[in-house]
Amino acid sequence: MMRTAQIVAKNVIRSLINGTAPWTLLCFAAYAGEGEWNRFRGPNGSGISDAKTVPAQWTEKNYNWQVALTGVGHSSPVIRGRRLFVTCGDPKTADRCVLCLDTTDGHKLWQRDFPSRKYAQHPDNGYATATPAVDEDGVVLTWTTPEEVLLVAVSLDGNELWRRSLGPFVAVQGSGISPIIVGDLAVLDNSQEDPSLVPGHKTPPGPAGKSFWIAVDRKTGRTRWQVDRPTSFSAYATPCLYEAKDGRRELIFTSTPRGMTGVAPATGKILWELDQKFLDRTIASPVVAPGLIFAGHGAGLRGSRYVAVHPGEGGGRPTVAYELTKSVPLVPTPLVKDGRMYLWADDGVVSCVRLSDGELVWRERVGGSFYGSPVWVDHRLYCIARNGDVVVIAAGDKFNLLVRVSLGEPSYATPAIAGGVMYLRTRSQLFSLGGKSGQ
Repeated sequence: MMRTAQIVAKNVIRSLINGTAPWTLLCFAAYAGEGEWNRFRGPNGSGISDAKTVPAQWTEKNYNWQVALTGVGHSSPVIRGRRLFVTCGDPKTADRCVLCLDTTDGHKLWQRDFPSRKYAQHPDNGYATATPAVDEDGVVLTWTTPEEVLLVAVSLDGNELWRRSLGPFVAVQGSGISPIIVGDLAVLDNSQEDPSLVPGHKTPPGPAGKSFWIAVDRKTGRTRWQVDRPTSFSAYATPCLYEAKDGRRELIFTSTPRGMTGVAPATGKILWELDQKFLDRTIASPVVAPGLIFAGHGAGLRGSRYVAVHPGEGGGRPTVAYELTKSVPLVPTPLVKDGRMYLWADDGVVSCVRLSDGELVWRERVGGSFYGSPVWVDHRLYCIARNGDVVVIAAGDKFNLLVRVSLGEPSYATPAIAGGVMYLRTRSQLFSLGGKSGQ
C-alpha cells in the first residue's frame, strides 16, 4: 500500500508540471499520505496529515524512541519510507551534516558531513536551519555562508550526486532558505539582503550577492531557469504550488519588493505579481486554498499584515480579497483546513478566521513564544513553543486547549508526520510518537 501511495503521489506532482492534474488532485497532493513528508511542513507546505494514530495526549512513556542528534539545529525532519533526514550543525566550528535515521527505532543509517566556518547571524539562528526536500532520488539541501549559497543533492544512501555554488549570501539574520522539489526540478528562493541594510557589512571577495529564484534539473543540478529579483530584505518563506481555475499551475513566491508572485514552474515565466510591495520581511511561507493565496510580512518580534489574494486568473490582475493585521504571525506559517485559517502568532495568540471573508471565529492566547509552525492531525493542531512545549489545541469553531507537553529542551522546528507517526525535533534531540492503534 505504501508503494502505491508513493507512485500516485509521484504521478500527481508530475501532472502538476505538465498541466494535467485537476484541483482535486492538487488537494490530494497537499496532504501527507503514508510514509512521506517531503519538504518543510509536508506536501505543498500544507502541514496537513491524514494520520489517525498520533495521540492527543501523551507522556514520556508513549514515545516510540528518543535519540540524541549529531549536533544541533532548527531544521525540520523530512521522511521517505523508513528513512528520516535531518540536518545538524556544530555551534563551535559551524561544520554541518545531514543525518539519515531509520524511522523504526531511530538508529543512524548514515551521516554526510559538510565543513564550514562561523559567521555572524541572529542569535536565535544557527548553522542548520533550512529544511531539506526529499523524493525517490534522495535529498536536496542548502548550506550557506557569506561567501556561498550551496545547493546539494545527496542520494538516499548518502552519496553526493551534485552540488551547485550559487554565489555569495548577504543577510543580517543569517540563512534559513529551504528548497523544494517540483517534478524534475529543485527550486530555491535565493532572496538576499541589500548590503546597505547590513550594519558593518563587508562584501567578500568576488561578485556581490544578488537575489534570484532558481530551478535546477533534479538529476544533474544544471540550471533550467533563473529569475533575477530586486534585493531588499532577505526572505525566508518556502514557495508552494497553486492551481488556477483554468488549470494552470503556478509557483508562489513572496518577497518584500514585490509582495506575491506567480511563476510558471516549467519556464520561470512571471505570470502575475501583486501590485503592491510588502513593507517588511517575509518569513512565514505562503499557503493556498481554492481561489485564494495567503501570505504576510512583519518585523521585529511580530507580524504586521496578512493578505488573502485572488491571483490573476487568465492573465488578469491579482486582487486583495481582505487583510488581517491583528495578532498575525511573523515566523509561524498559518494553516488552512475545512474553510478556516489558523494563524499561530509568535507570541502565542492563536486566531481562527473564515477563509471566505477573514471574519474572526475565535482568538485565544495559549501562552509561550513560537518559531515553529502548526500542523494538523485528526482535527487537532500541534505546535512546538520555543521552550520545547508541544501545545495541542482542537481545530474547529470553538477554542479548546487539549494538552501541553514539555520536550525538555528548546525547539524552533515544526513537527513532521509520516506513516501515522509524528516526529518532534528539539535543538539536539528527535522524538517519535504515535503510529500504534489505540496508543
